[in-house]
Amino acid sequence: MQPACIVHNITVNYEKTPALWDVSVVLPKGKLIAICGPNGAGKSTFIKALLGLIPVLSGKVDFLAETQIGYMPQSQSVDWGFPLTVLDLVLMGCYGRTKFLRPISSQEKATAKENLKKVGLCGLEDRQINQLSGGQKARAFLARALMQRSNIYFMDEPFASIDAASSQIMLEIFQQLKSEGKTLIIVHHDLKEIQKVFDWGVLLNRRLVASGPIQDVLTETLIHHAYGKENLLFETVSRLSEETTQGLAT
Repeated sequence: MQPACIVHNITVNYEKTPALWDVSVVLPKGKLIAICGPNGAGKSTFIKALLGLIPVLSGKVDFLAETQIGYMPQSQSVDWGFPLTVLDLVLMGCYGRTKFLRPISSQEKATAKENLKKVGLCGLEDRQINQLSGGQKARAFLARALMQRSNIYFMDEPFASIDAASSQIMLEIFQQLKSEGKTLIIVHHDLKEIQKVFDWGVLLNRRLVASGPIQDVLTETLIHHAYGKENLLFETVSRLSEETTQGLAT
């Protein structure tokens, strides 16, 4: 198994409250990888830490040489009231390879329109982003991610609050990317869908519960361990105050 990313003992705190504790995991190349766990388990924190979007208390992350990374954030993190067209949003995905203050090329614009066609948004290029439905917003974000031409994609809850048709379109594109040898690391909540679609899993509850082939991770025992009431919070570190510790245990 060739790794796409190796995570070494990542620990993340939010104002002395542990969000992730000593997580080490190998994420294999060319897999559809689900990051799953209960609410508050640190799933989004995990991928943000890997991307360097938030500081880590300790640990490090190693990517393969010459790795190109794409990122699809949660749609709720975006100011959808900003005056931006759908095409403008998608073209933001090519900014990393566009020279500063240089206009976007006609070739990039053509690629952006092709990606919009792939996600079923052909003809909506000039629509303002605040006029899109939830599913359309998610697909526009996916089109932007495709513009990044990456070999590893991180996606934070792309299926949240979208319609079934949008979900199916996105799943088909994910499978296509996987068939091209891409690695997709996706935060997702639906365990049944994960079991059907994904082939690798990382099960978190602030600590790493399990990682590996999906059939080995989403077992009844491990799911209970991650989601069971007695395991909703991992043991707190000794340097936390007694008040904080009591708050975490409730």
